[in-house]
Amino acid sequence: MSSGRDEKHWRFVTSHTQVLLCIARNPEIRIRDVADLVGITERAAQRIIADLVEAGYVARKRVGRRNHYLVKTDVRMRHPLQQTHEIGELLDLLLAPTESAEAPDDSELTKRRAQRADAASKGEPSER
Repeated sequence: MSSGRDEKHWRFVTSHTQVLLCIARNPEIRIRDVADLVGITERAAQRIIADLVEAGYVARKRVGRRNHYLVKTDVRMRHPLQQTHEIGELLDLLLAPTESAEAPDDSELTKRRAQRADAASKGEPSER
């Protein structure tokens, strides 16, 4: 059994997938909110969204001062082992409602912002 200090900080789902999930849940989400939910910087969120747009998974439309996103669920996955599957299949799996998990809401964003503000006031490094 390993201690908390020895744990690796990796995930099964990449940041690109996490950002795509945020956009699929809320097509009008702000980059700041994507970054907060995923646990990355706003610049990283911008870069990932640009990657997703360039690869054709997401379309971006400017509406006033905000962006509106559209996930193109019929685009095939990129890796050769999954290229027979469309990205919509993955989203359907990961966004499927479960009894124990709910989609993050404004209270989750508020909680994460408060944690970061508290850490910053104490001079601790950010989790990002």
